[in-house]
Amino acid sequence: MSEFTVDNSLVRLGAPYSQACLPTSVPAPQWIAFNTELAAQLALPKHYWQTDTGLALFSGNNLPDWVQSAAHAYAGHQFGHFVPQLGDGRALLLAEVLDETGQRFDIQLKGAGRTPFSRRGDGRAPLGPVLREYLVSEAMHALGVPTTRALAAVLTGDWLQRDTAEPGAIITRVAKSHIRIGSFQYIAEHGDIEQLKTFADYVINRHYPHCAASNTPYLALLESVVEAQANLIAKWMSLGFIHGVMNTDNMSIAGETIDYGPCAFMDSFNPAQVFSFIDKQGRYAWGNQPRIGSWNLARLTECLLPLINPQQELAVAEATAVLQKFSTLNETAFLQLMAAKIGLQQATAADEVLIRDYLHLMSEDKADFTLAFRLLSQSVSDINVGAAQLFGDKQAWQSWAERWQLRLAEQAINATEVQQQMDSTNPAVIARNHQIANAIEQATAQGDLTLFNRLHKALATPFTLAKANADLGLAPNAEQCIANTFCGT
Repeated sequence: MSEFTVDNSLVRLGAPYSQACLPTSVPAPQWIAFNTELAAQLALPKHYWQTDTGLALFSGNNLPDWVQSAAHAYAGHQFGHFVPQLGDGRALLLAEVLDETGQRFDIQLKGAGRTPFSRRGDGRAPLGPVLREYLVSEAMHALGVPTTRALAAVLTGDWLQRDTAEPGAIITRVAKSHIRIGSFQYIAEHGDIEQLKTFADYVINRHYPHCAASNTPYLALLESVVEAQANLIAKWMSLGFIHGVMNTDNMSIAGETIDYGPCAFMDSFNPAQVFSFIDKQGRYAWGNQPRIGSWNLARLTECLLPLINPQQELAVAEATAVLQKFSTLNETAFLQLMAAKIGLQQATAADEVLIRDYLHLMSEDKADFTLAFRLLSQSVSDINVGAAQLFGDKQAWQSWAERWQLRLAEQAINATEVQQQMDSTNPAVIARNHQIANAIEQATAQGDLTLFNRLHKALATPFTLAKANADLGLAPNAEQCIANTFCGT
């Protein structure tokens, strides 16, 4: 194992970027899960690996000398309404760790008690949201989606009053950083130009060092974040994933998926699907995610304008030109990802129609998003098997499938190779809502982590599914469908 290397660069920036804060001790911590693969990547010393010493660290009860805990300050637009001060209300940055490649990662406790930004909250996290975030973030990583990751989860030994009394828990998550669009909004709202410049320079140095060599480094920063977000949202869309609360305080500057609240993978395909209980207008629906991504980036752009050019009109013109690249980048990335899902090695403009027509077919028949693509590989040689079973309108299916097979034939690749490529692109198992809900129910009501552990193991290899776990790949029946998920704050 390489050397464990720790830094605290964000904390060294001091106010107003973060505030020092200690976690609140908990009465009786117990292990839920520990990620040995991630711990090894971070070179975390083994005396923290599912030991009493590790339990004391990841519950916040006993912090080692290398920890300088702090809460990060940020603002944000929540469902379109600006809140000038939010911040880490139930999260604490412990330290930054440099892995063996020199990549820097935050280690953060979530649910560790009150912070200067908790407002009226208790700073705690119930068990359910901790289990959900652990499963979904690790599933996203296995699917190749940039994401925060779960290093550890522990029970606290106390109970939290939400709608009902629920066990308390803490998740330790790892990210390239927890800096958000809202972080820039906070500085722009509360700071001055020098503080904004200091923060922008810090982000460039940490995440996009190539921008420092540019004649226009802050414009280059914006362009880098635009590209990262465009690609990230395309990956979400290609998996039927809905973030749920794409507020500006939930959008990472590093282009990672962050803050898994009312997130979910769709079952039946519906472009207007939402999962947040309070998203009555469909602001964060599956099909709206690119538009909201662009809207959020416009808010980042507003913050950076004074740094991009001292002449506001020129700054607006230069930044607008960069911001307008988002749609093309996102659409191009989405097209390539979706083309691969239907077995095409290189998408053409004409393939967009073929893909959109399949999505329309899925929408009309309410086909399961994941199965509609996973089973499609079985239809490569025979359109009467595989995905055919998902469509009631057999004529519409056959019409599309014949067009699709003609397009596949143009590639001069044998059917077996196409099927293998599709099965390595389309997951056999995802973090299904009803399975997660069952795992949470069993863990909360009975203290039983059996299903949680089964799901965690199966989701680590999403493109293969053992026969013993075949039930985890099934779509829910009507009684099992879940309309809303919750963030648990």
